[in-house]
Amino acid sequence: IFPLQKNAVIYLKVLSIQQKMARQSHEKHASDFHDNYGNAVLTSGATFYITVWTYETTQIGKEWILSPVGRVTPKEWKH
Repeated sequence: IFPLQKNAVIYLKVLSIQQKMARQSHEKHASDFHDNYGNAVLTSGATFYITVWTYETTQIGKEWILSPVGRVTPKEWKH
């Protein structure tokens, strides 16, 4: 019966450690930069990205056909 008691004590110690860790993980931690400004930084970055690409695709007038076939003519060979 001694090994059974020994295993039970070890199991209870492990269980109590797991319970302590679970309690600590649910405690309120001090807020940091990401808690205070994370959503604002994410939103402003996404807004900037969308704004730049909207301008790029509508105002600059790029030709989106990337193949040069038919647009590039070879130059005369100079000896």
